[in-house]
Amino acid sequence: MNVYDFDKTIYKNDSTADFYLFCIRKKPALFFSLFNTAAAAARYYLFKSGSKTDFKRRMYSFLRRVDAETLAEEFWDKNIHKIKSFYLELRRGDDVIISASPEFLLRPACRRLGVKNLIASRVDPKSGDYDGENCHGEEKLRRFYLCFPNGVIDNFYSDSHSDDPLAAISKASFLVSGDKLTPWRGFKNEI
Repeated sequence: MNVYDFDKTIYKNDSTADFYLFCIRKKPALFFSLFNTAAAAARYYLFKSGSKTDFKRRMYSFLRRVDAETLAEEFWDKNIHKIKSFYLELRRGDDVIISASPEFLLRPACRRLGVKNLIASRVDPKSGDYDGENCHGEEKLRRFYLCFPNGVIDNFYSDSHSDDPLAAISKASFLVSGDKLTPWRGFKNEI
């Protein structure tokens, strides 16, 4: 099985950031939610206070004011073309996408791509509340083994060293920068 991170790996940008801006364009009153997000970001990134899940929960509070699932479908109508060509050439039926982005946001993209295996942050699209932790770093590894207890990753792709735990258990792993794939340093690669 091949496993892929999503944002900046198979999707050109950060889908959560793009979706947030898409929602603001559709509902301009959401612009004021940027202040809440900026305050939460400063608290987490500058003052090292709280968890990444706490920060994202505050950011996603804007979901209380929109129909997020409908907007997610509209978002992918306009953005599915941002899926990178290397993924479209490599994709297989048993692919797994694992991401910190919300499950409700990525589910429509996965459906359009024919991806049946999605592991992502469980964010309530009506409230922005999390069910569990943000699916990032070690949490991705934990969630992978919950879904695939005996899973063997043939090839792993990500743009970030925060995914070292998944790269370490893969037969081959690749860092993605734009459309360029580079073998992950420090881990075995069998191509």
